[in-house]
Amino acid sequence: MPKLERPGPLRERVYEALLELITVRSLRPGQHLVESELAGHLGVSRQPVREALQRLNTEGWVDLRPAQGAFVHEPTEAEADQLLSVRTLLEAEAARLAAANSGSAGIAALEALCAKGEQSVADDDVELTVATNAAFHAKVMELAGNVVLAELAAQVDRRVRWYYAPVARQRGKQSWIEHRALIAAISARDEEAATAVMRSHTEQTRTTYHHRGDAAV
Repeated sequence: MPKLERPGPLRERVYEALLELITVRSLRPGQHLVESELAGHLGVSRQPVREALQRLNTEGWVDLRPAQGAFVHEPTEAEADQLLSVRTLLEAEAARLAAANSGSAGIAALEALCAKGEQSVADDDVELTVATNAAFHAKVMELAGNVVLAELAAQVDRRVRWYYAPVARQRGKQSWIEHRALIAAISARDEEAATAVMRSHTEQTRTTYHHRGDAAV
């Protein structure tokens, strides 16, 4: 864990640092979170760590257990299914709108992100794969041009990354093949095809998450 820079609201920076570590699963579901250890790793006092853990508990990322302490939340299959189902609805509509609205600059940006993602898979860099996948989907959402839709998607983005991390290697090249198909549909301005490709793509990730124990991840 890198020590935090001092400028800026410390409690917010500690919160963001811990949330990111949970999202990328450096802090794994079920892991015991010891205030003194986290404070030492981050180079801060225990107070902002305690405040961050309380906030993360309120938001469902951390479980505070009486007489036991703080633990990273372990998502249930139902929680994951509900969130990933909502994600499918949001992203399918974003793909449709992107097909209707995107120009050459937007297509080029998607292609660049896709190439980066393909390389991250080839390099077996799971953390970069997860981050690039999130960036790709965020770009599609941006190209959709619907502010309300983007705000709703942003609310679930962190948890989508959390659920995607353990299946990123399992999804591997196939995920980026699907991204290429989506780019083709958007480039052709085929709203129906873009919707169908995105729906199939996100549903495949949901299915893979539920069957993640069937293959090495």
